[in-house]
Amino acid sequence: MRRGRNGSGIIGWILIALVLGAIGFVVFSPKFERVDPKLTLSQDGYWNFKDPIHVSVEDASGLKSFKATLATAHDEWVVIDEKTPSSETKKVFDVLPPKGVHRVDSGSVTLTIEATDNSLWGLFMGNTAKEEMTLVIDQRQPVLSIVANSYKIQKGGSAIVIFKAEDPHMQSVKVETNFGKTFIAQPFYKEGYYATLLAWPVQETNFSAVVVARDKAGNEVKSSVPLRLKDHVYRVSNIELSDAFLDGKIAELANEYDQTAGVDDRLERFRIINEKVRADNEKIIHDVTSKVSNTMVSDFNPQPFYPLVNGQKVADFGDHRIYSYKGQENISSAYHMGLDLASVHMGSIKASNGGKIVFAQPNGIYGNLPIIDHGFGLYTLYGHCSELHVQEGDSVIAGQEIAKTGLSGYAMGDHLHFGILVQGIEVRPEEWMDTQWIHDNITSVIQTAKEYINQR
Repeated sequence: MRRGRNGSGIIGWILIALVLGAIGFVVFSPKFERVDPKLTLSQDGYWNFKDPIHVSVEDASGLKSFKATLATAHDEWVVIDEKTPSSETKKVFDVLPPKGVHRVDSGSVTLTIEATDNSLWGLFMGNTAKEEMTLVIDQRQPVLSIVANSYKIQKGGSAIVIFKAEDPHMQSVKVETNFGKTFIAQPFYKEGYYATLLAWPVQETNFSAVVVARDKAGNEVKSSVPLRLKDHVYRVSNIELSDAFLDGKIAELANEYDQTAGVDDRLERFRIINEKVRADNEKIIHDVTSKVSNTMVSDFNPQPFYPLVNGQKVADFGDHRIYSYKGQENISSAYHMGLDLASVHMGSIKASNGGKIVFAQPNGIYGNLPIIDHGFGLYTLYGHCSELHVQEGDSVIAGQEIAKTGLSGYAMGDHLHFGILVQGIEVRPEEWMDTQWIHDNITSVIQTAKEYINQR
């Protein structure tokens, strides 16, 4: 009898262990996970009842079924109903209007999404996520018209466009180009009007710009900016590297930069400085100068830029420099993206127009570098300075001394590297140094636009 009782006790403990094991398996096994599928929708609040609504579903156990329903006060349509178990942990579905239905009488529809995963939780039924969203139906395109623009743009140069864009549900207004750059439009003068400067990079063989207005429902309208294109041939300079240069300035710079640490080969050090260090420095410049305010601008009337009194040009903007060494051609190359000016040793650099200092520190090959934001996406930079007389965050006025010329960075003689950028793209400083060019291409266009707007 005792053995019987002992045997029963052992069996009891075995049963308890089995039960606990089963419970543990259910609780901790991935097959019994208890997390609902995660739903992400591309639309939020508005829909043009045309473009697909992208729905992303994520779940660790895969997807068992997916259902999407559209409903108004009077109608209901099941637009997707899939029940094919899948081991994929992420799937994307497109929700489209019901076939043959292009419009709805009501101003909104309710979209209901239901997704069930492959988990064995819930008596093998799985976890279900359900999301319901009311979408305002907006099938009207924004109103878009170009009010005024520069007559032409030169390769490496600048232009302006002013346009009207209206929609009660406006999401974005911008100018897209053929080379991938998007220019941010700033509210201009009166509500519903926008303006932006444009830039044609030296490296691009062609230029086109299209104004794009898009509302929250996905309706989009485009209008090309009618600019006459004027080519400009920039100098190509073939430069022979000397041993004195490689063992002097390049060796000196190589000791300063992390990118050249541990590199002993002289030509490789030059390549790194001329390409990698330059690219890193220019990325900082482009990031700093790509910002545009979203506050309304009522006017923009810059004076010609003359940062260095009696400064003489010693190197051109847009110069394509190709380097060789003792018969080895095309060792490296780079574009010179500023205008080099020289006057006297440690010459006084002055701001020609007011603005805000957005950068004032050493920047690699550019040396000590102040950058001024003049508003409207226009920036000026001043490279190789020996002294900086401003700090980031300072406001400067026209005529104020901001720095002294020098030899800092990649400079062989005391001079100023003067650059002008439009939303992160270097442009020809000569245009912005020309009173007549500024009037014909910028300020007169603004005045024409304001006169037109005032008549509306």
